[in-house]
Amino acid sequence: MPAWALWTALGTLIWSLTAGFVLSAIGRLGDVAADEEPEPEDVGAGRRAEETAAPHTSGARAAEEGEVTLPRPLDEPLYILVVDDDPNLRALLRTSFEVAHVEVGEADSARTAAQKIASRRPDVIVLDVGMPGVDGLVFCRGMKADPYLRAIPVVLLTGDSISELAGREAGADAFLRKPFSPLALLAVVERLGAKEHIGAPPSAGSNEARQLLLYAQDFRRLLELERGQRVLLNSAYRETVVALARALESKDGATGAHSERVRRYATELAGAVEPSLLDEPSIEYGFILHDVGKIGIPDTVLGKPEPLTPAERRLLETHTVLGEQMIGNAALLRGQGTRVVRSHHERWDGRGYPDNLDGDDIPLSARVFSVADTLDAMTSDRPYRKAGRWEDAVAEIVSQGGAQFDPGVVDAFREREEALRRVYYEFNTN
Repeated sequence: MPAWALWTALGTLIWSLTAGFVLSAIGRLGDVAADEEPEPEDVGAGRRAEETAAPHTSGARAAEEGEVTLPRPLDEPLYILVVDDDPNLRALLRTSFEVAHVEVGEADSARTAAQKIASRRPDVIVLDVGMPGVDGLVFCRGMKADPYLRAIPVVLLTGDSISELAGREAGADAFLRKPFSPLALLAVVERLGAKEHIGAPPSAGSNEARQLLLYAQDFRRLLELERGQRVLLNSAYRETVVALARALESKDGATGAHSERVRRYATELAGAVEPSLLDEPSIEYGFILHDVGKIGIPDTVLGKPEPLTPAERRLLETHTVLGEQMIGNAALLRGQGTRVVRSHHERWDGRGYPDNLDGDDIPLSARVFSVADTLDAMTSDRPYRKAGRWEDAVAEIVSQGGAQFDPGVVDAFREREEALRRVYYEFNTN
């Protein structure tokens, strides 16, 4: 496939996945295309020119000797080997690189490094000069003399300019002087790792291939940025949902923590009945916002201590449909979340509301939540009565299996009663 076609396909994918970030990315891509690749500060202009013209001749030598290095798929993380006797530095680099989707192997000596390389060939080696036993310079020199290993890029971590000079003679590909920024090292590692997996060094006529690689690297960064933004958005979304549920509890006359208790009960039950239900994020929001439609019900009805009139009962029962209408357009609530909100007052025998569904026609998530909601309702204070005993609530739920509740969910309820009771005591002792 010609390079222009790959650019077109990649650009389309970037646009479809990260439309919110593309305009800023285009500006950055233009800057990258116009400039030379970044080079660590410690390597001079002569070294940069040398690497740009011919980063490695070892690729050709290795090919002559039968070694073949296949390109790494763009979605596969770089694998680097950090060779340093300082465990704290290794931990710092591992933490920094894993966030950037770089896989890190560790070795505390040249001997351990040799074993690691024999078991898995790294894309880049980050090597400390000053190690006990065989130091980094000797190890680097031995690697570059080995036809199989010489093509692996080596970044030397040095403490002075003398080590850099010796490192160049040993064949190191880049240098960073301690103390250094982990981000600076990451930039060098990604640049050298990308060159390693292009194969032979780019010729004068392969600018399109180099530009494609730069686009691919920037695409990965865009995905990481989008992923981080999504995590922040989901966190903010959940905090907003919880705040709304708590405000609704005060309107409904609840004594507090109802939405969190019933979420915990329902999650425990769902895990027993059908664990795959919990794979859909919307179900948790449905558990929390199950009564969100009560926002549209007058306080005089919600807080009435006397029995409701038939007209008031019909008005109250509209809260399930109102709730579904309120949250139905929210992306994170579509699916099981909205089914819980609409159908959690349906009954197994078909005498529930709003749709008079029965049996398996009731969404499983709503059948699970119905038991959890009833458990909390019976063991919590309400405007019209005090909380009942746990044992009485359990007996009532068990007796309603096959009538109000799904018998299978009731069986799971009996199996998980001890776990549910612990949740109850957790909230009632704090």
